[in-house]
Amino acid sequence: MISFFQLSSHQQLYHKDEYLALMQFKDSFVIERHASTNPSAYPKVDLWKSQGVDYCSWEGIWCDQNTSHVIGLDLSSSCLFGSINSSSSLFRLGHLQYLNLALNDFNFSKIPSAIGNLSRLTYLNLSGSFFFGQIPHEILKLSKLAKLDLSFNLDYSHQGLLELKRPDLNSLTQNLTILEWLDLSLVSINSPIPKTLGNMSSMKYLYLGQCGLLGKFPTTIFQLPKLQVLDLDNNWDLNGSFPDFHFHNQLRVLDVRNTTFSGKLPISIGMLSSLEYLDVSSCNFLGLVPPSMGNLTKLKVLILAYNFFWGEEVPFFSNLTQLTQIDLSLNQFTFSEVPSCLARLTLLTNINLSRNQITGHFPLWITNQTNLRHLSLGSNMLKGSLPSSISRLKNLEELYISYNSLSGILEFDTFLELKSLKLLGLSYNNFSLLIKTNTNRTIPKFERLSLATCNLREFPNFLRNQSELIVLNLAYNNIHGQIPSWIFEISASLWILDLSHNYLTSFKESFFVFPSTSLLYLDLSFNFLKGSLPIPPFSILFYIVSGNMFNGEIPPQFCNMTSLQVLDLSHNNLSGMMPQCFGNLNSILVILNLEGNNFHGTIPETWEPGNKLKAIKLGQNNFQGKLPRSLAKCKILEFLDIGNNKIKDTFPSWLGTLPELRVLILHSNRFHGTIAIKVPKTEVLFAKLHIFDLSNNGFVGTLPIDFFTRWNAITDLEGENMTYLHAYNQHFMVNSVFLPYFFPYSMTITNKGEKMEYAKILEVFKAIDLSCNKFEGEISELVGNLKGLQLLNLSNNILDGQIPSALRFLATLEALDLSQNKLIGRIPTQLTQLNFLEVFNVSHNHLTGPIPKGQQFDTFENSSFDGNSRLCGMPLSRKCDYYNTKVLPLPSLTSKGNEDSGLLVEFNWKLVLLGYVCGFLIGVVIGNIAFTRKREWFMKTFRIRYPTRQRKGG
Repeated sequence: MISFFQLSSHQQLYHKDEYLALMQFKDSFVIERHASTNPSAYPKVDLWKSQGVDYCSWEGIWCDQNTSHVIGLDLSSSCLFGSINSSSSLFRLGHLQYLNLALNDFNFSKIPSAIGNLSRLTYLNLSGSFFFGQIPHEILKLSKLAKLDLSFNLDYSHQGLLELKRPDLNSLTQNLTILEWLDLSLVSINSPIPKTLGNMSSMKYLYLGQCGLLGKFPTTIFQLPKLQVLDLDNNWDLNGSFPDFHFHNQLRVLDVRNTTFSGKLPISIGMLSSLEYLDVSSCNFLGLVPPSMGNLTKLKVLILAYNFFWGEEVPFFSNLTQLTQIDLSLNQFTFSEVPSCLARLTLLTNINLSRNQITGHFPLWITNQTNLRHLSLGSNMLKGSLPSSISRLKNLEELYISYNSLSGILEFDTFLELKSLKLLGLSYNNFSLLIKTNTNRTIPKFERLSLATCNLREFPNFLRNQSELIVLNLAYNNIHGQIPSWIFEISASLWILDLSHNYLTSFKESFFVFPSTSLLYLDLSFNFLKGSLPIPPFSILFYIVSGNMFNGEIPPQFCNMTSLQVLDLSHNNLSGMMPQCFGNLNSILVILNLEGNNFHGTIPETWEPGNKLKAIKLGQNNFQGKLPRSLAKCKILEFLDIGNNKIKDTFPSWLGTLPELRVLILHSNRFHGTIAIKVPKTEVLFAKLHIFDLSNNGFVGTLPIDFFTRWNAITDLEGENMTYLHAYNQHFMVNSVFLPYFFPYSMTITNKGEKMEYAKILEVFKAIDLSCNKFEGEISELVGNLKGLQLLNLSNNILDGQIPSALRFLATLEALDLSQNKLIGRIPTQLTQLNFLEVFNVSHNHLTGPIPKGQQFDTFENSSFDGNSRLCGMPLSRKCDYYNTKVLPLPSLTSKGNEDSGLLVEFNWKLVLLGYVCGFLIGVVIGNIAFTRKREWFMKTFRIRYPTRQRKGG
């Protein structure tokens, strides 16, 4: 058989088998424009047949000049759609050295094992083409490969499709030893990086982003002599540090963002004289930025965001004259002004200094940076006005200055000169934004518009024509009256709408279902909206309508919202039973808040295994019956509040198996029985519990102090951490727009009949409140093991015996309430060692002897010791010199008949005036202890605020 044929015009030999292989390969696919994500893609194979049999002249093919064998095939971005397997005619092109099939759609095919037949390949690119599954072992046969790119094979939810596990990365690096370019971005590897990678002396470009890499990164890889690009981004469990770099290092790109790399930037980083791109964002780096950074004169992009860098000045940045982007956001820089050294960097297009501690005024020199496209100075401490000369920045696309202390009257017309402006963030300053109701001027087409706290009194009319809006925030203004129906129809792509904290009363048009179908996030909280609960589109992810006056039952349509992640209906007038169908939402629902309504009946037994719930708040309703045992299936639950209901049950020890539970609030119900639970000492219950509130129930028996001492979080003395307990998912992003997904947990308490709210809960805050029950017996000395406590409230029980001196070991204790018990003996002098104790109450016991002196005890007032007729010494008027000559009768204690209240003391009229109320922290703040003498301290320490309509700048 003749394996080649002759062209009449050129007398050159061509191989018929390769011609047929190419045509068969072409015919095995259909041409689909959507098969290539590249906007400039076109079908290269469409003209092959019309171009004759001279395949060496076909587009995307090149041949060996001597033999006419096909040695190169580039069909990248060719709109190919279909499957491929080992029988494909492609693998008959045995002379191929170059193969590029990137950016097509191979319909979730596996990479064919026949790829190993193409043993002459030096270049293989299968990126972005919907290949799926394990990378075949046969790829190890391609020992001549210099470039291998299998990156960005993603499904439609942007999850990686390929795996490199059998073979693994170690096998690949041992066999493909002359690789110069390796790109495995978004290939699932899920293993440590092998040290053999540090021996690949030919490596120039190494891309291992989002591969699930683990463990410590080998520092020898940094020293590879030819390495120019190192990309390790989005490997959250990969740790390491930068080594001492050498002058001969050729690195141009270094990207370790979203890893756990840590330590300081070495001074030797200034030796990377070729470096053009440096991104260490979202790591754990810390310390001062080394001045040697000023030696990186080729640097174009510098991103240090979301670390722990600090410093008061960075003058050496003025040497980085090639810089186009600088991002220092989310650090601890304390610049006294926006660094003026940046004024010399005239090529800057992006400046992001947000979320630091920068003071001073908005800098005028920025308005001369005419190349700027993105400017973010938000969440600092800037003051003064925004200069009208901001309108000089004609190329500006994003201006974000929210969360500062800027002020003044701001003319909206100032921004009309910025024709390219897509993002405008002015929120949470003290601006008064003046918007002309009628203007003939062209208004930019905004995509993200944040005008919270801008003293707006009506919905801006220009919004009607903002057809490209994705985000609209008008929260914390003074907008009164009705919500116009057009606000939901502005844009087909409106995803985020925040109208919270205004004075809105109703909807302009009466509709039960929102007309918008694109909304993902809707916040109407803290208005005056009433009527039936409006039904959001089924696309909704976050639905927040708390603090209104909606009434009636939850519509059954909510059962079909299978995308819902946050449902907050708290503090309305809703009634009826909690829908049984909420069990259908468990697979994705993260926060469920029905607090402060009039729901009744039992809590449904609908919680299923594998649910995503982190917070359940059902307090301040009329739920009855028992706690559903299926709550134990909520394995990632962190916050559970069932307080202020009518639940009648025994202590739910089965909740102790929830490994992430941090806050458990069961106060003001009808719980009863003991909580002295016998479990093996090897079994850990409530391992992460920080806050435990059983107050105002009917529990009996002795205090289970030994049970508490086995709670790891309560007994550990952690370092200071000023972050707050919250539900947070830092990966939640839709089309480059981060949805608001930081929800701090809050708690509600009652003091003197007034509700007070912990708007935020510090992570270090640990508390046990067992007040207003029927606990009896002595307080065990084991209480000294609860070293992590900031608050302990045992008031209003029947405790007797002496105050244990072991309380002195609670070094971080800030509030201690033992009032309204039957305690005897003296107040231990060792308690003066509690240097952080701000609130102390032992009133209405049977204590005797002198009140200890010194330290915090010198600050406590009479009300802390009232009702102990045998106590003496300051601050009481009874002096110990003559006190012992007069024996006063002990006060009588009478049990109160109401079983549900748990109160054991009949208060006389003086006590009633003092306002004794049971509940979390209530016994601690009775009388004037916290609210006249220490109000400021108490409000600051426990982040308490009254639940009134709080406004900033409005």
